[in-house]
Amino acid sequence: MLQFEDLANNTAIQNVFWIVILFILTYVLVLILKKGASKLESDNYSKYKFQKIITFFGYLFFAIGLLFIFNSEMSGIGTALGVAGAGIAFALQEVIVSIAGYIAIFTSNFFKVGDRVKLGGIKGDVIDIGVLRTTLMEIGDWVGGDLYNGKMVRVANSFVFKEPVYNYSGDFPFLWDELNIPVKTGSDFTYAQEKFMEVLVDVVGEFSNQSQTAWDNMTGKYNIENAKVQPIISMMFDQNWMTFTLRYVVDYKSRRTTKSQIYVRLLDVINKSNKKIEIASVAMEITTLPKNI
Repeated sequence: MLQFEDLANNTAIQNVFWIVILFILTYVLVLILKKGASKLESDNYSKYKFQKIITFFGYLFFAIGLLFIFNSEMSGIGTALGVAGAGIAFALQEVIVSIAGYIAIFTSNFFKVGDRVKLGGIKGDVIDIGVLRTTLMEIGDWVGGDLYNGKMVRVANSFVFKEPVYNYSGDFPFLWDELNIPVKTGSDFTYAQEKFMEVLVDVVGEFSNQSQTAWDNMTGKYNIENAKVQPIISMMFDQNWMTFTLRYVVDYKSRRTTKSQIYVRLLDVINKSNKKIEIASVAMEITTLPKNI
């Protein structure tokens, strides 16, 4: 009996007991809140966002609880903890900034899960946002175009304060793209421009209509010019050939496939033009040959 009372009065044993209770309470509370958020929200991103926020506040609640548990023991070493805290803050400044970046990501409009971004020189799709790091499924690098290369990259959240954040699918989930077609100077340039425009309208016309609505919302939200999102063809020429520049808006995930479709359609138009449109190429004219040939 005395041994049990001694254990019950032992400060260390009491602290362990309260830590276990605090952990169980925090775990159950976070679990209940996550299930409640899943039932209240139908959107997958909203569920994901609320679950991350609940997890973060769960950690915060547990840390505050630990402070209360050890409050009596810490009262006499406040000055020492202050000095130690300054050293810890300096040593863990990257961690602290990453946590601040995590809060900034969820409370601002930097990016969200599913967006295509460029962080710290890495371009890819956001698949997870953690307390310290954001996970990207990388695109590009050793593969051409905007295709996955199979690498998952984890970037510290502190990058949102240190470097520019490129979001390819934010408020305006479309990109401007263009391609250049060199045409011989003797070709019918009016006919070429008409046919090229027909191809653009057929391939990216739907993108243009969708992007117009998104761009109208952008002009109402930001101080930005009312740019043209419909397909545009411009032409220039020099002593070699005429160059047609085809500019259009495309979904950020379909840039490569859309460009391939346009090239196929353009080649078909050129082949059926009865030489009204001829692709130009570099030609060299030799005027003098060496005498020993």
